[in-house]
Amino acid sequence: MAFPKNKRPYQILAVDDLPDNLALAEAILADEGYIVRCVTSGAEALNVMRREPPDLVLLDVMMPDMDGYEVTRRIRQMEGSLPYIPVLLITADHRSNVVKGLDAGADDFIRKPVDIDELVARVRSLLRLKQSIDDQHEMLRQREDFVTRLTHDLRTPLVAANRMLQFCLDGAFGAASDDLKAAMVNLLQNNDNLLQMTNNLLEVYRHESGHKTLTLITFNLWDLAQKVIAELQPLGQEHGLSLEVVSLDQGSDGQGRKDYHVQGDQLELRRVLTNLIGNAIKFTEEGGITVSLSHEPNPTAEGSGAGARVKLTVADTGPGITPEDLPHIFEWFRAGSHRRSNSGLGLHLSRRIVDMHGGSLTVASQHGQGSVFTLLLPATQRARVTSTGEEEEEEGEQVLQAGAAQ
Repeated sequence: MAFPKNKRPYQILAVDDLPDNLALAEAILADEGYIVRCVTSGAEALNVMRREPPDLVLLDVMMPDMDGYEVTRRIRQMEGSLPYIPVLLITADHRSNVVKGLDAGADDFIRKPVDIDELVARVRSLLRLKQSIDDQHEMLRQREDFVTRLTHDLRTPLVAANRMLQFCLDGAFGAASDDLKAAMVNLLQNNDNLLQMTNNLLEVYRHESGHKTLTLITFNLWDLAQKVIAELQPLGQEHGLSLEVVSLDQGSDGQGRKDYHVQGDQLELRRVLTNLIGNAIKFTEEGGITVSLSHEPNPTAEGSGAGARVKLTVADTGPGITPEDLPHIFEWFRAGSHRRSNSGLGLHLSRRIVDMHGGSLTVASQHGQGSVFTLLLPATQRARVTSTGEEEEEEGEQVLQAGAAQ
């Protein structure tokens, strides 16, 4: 057997309650250069899988206590913590057994009585498949590592260049002509766009790889929306646009209801709102952007009043999204056809963040009539007010790992 370059011999776990069958399988496969470990029960096989995962499992179906189908199902349930491991079932010559085994998660099967040449050929085939999948995973890991390192290293020179350009604009090195100032402002804006794209790419990889940790607190989404609008107000005024936050819930006094408490990572959800409102400003040439908040019941929740959701919409009076672009608007690196479209990372990242919070982010748009992005998040009880007048978080601070939420 030819092994991959710089790789140890393949290790095979053989599982059968009959020692004679195990001895035969070990003799056949050892002659091919494989390292074979033999166990006589499904429970023992699962323990070995957890401690020392093999490259392939050769598994008999008919075993007491735990048959091969159940062992296969449990192996597949462990896949999140294990690399891909092919399972080759040894089964009786009945079609129903084969179908049941494949449905349980087996990759292939071999019928009894076992033909030696067929057994060796099927083992080789499955190990080639495993090597191919492992190679693909390694290529993806190296690509992600490369992009992460590259984008991380790009941030430092970009930040340094921006600071130097700002010093020049502020006259730190002497007065500059109007033409030179205009050129530096253009450079500064382009650098800012590149820096934002770099930051978004870093965040996307953190989320995709499960390395992103959320710090969950209870806060009022109304207050967060007000802060984001205040920060972006100068940009809106520069474009001649109106920006406002409104409540669609009416209280007994006729005033808009301001209690829109959710549990989430405030910094990450701020990123979502900034991206949605910033995009609306970028693509809107006249009119304005309206951020609306309301409550609505969750149709999937059981019980009266259970499962209320906070609904936040960002509506603009821009050109809208073309029918061709609309189905792909949240895809990674799928930029729209509008001339101001950028990398397409911001909306992809926004949806990832919202998904981690157990919410949803959707869009409705007609070309030439503006767009409406709708954010839905599970509502939570508002924070208690302590004797000092300060808000105390209802549930306290919690930490959520990105990979656990996917």
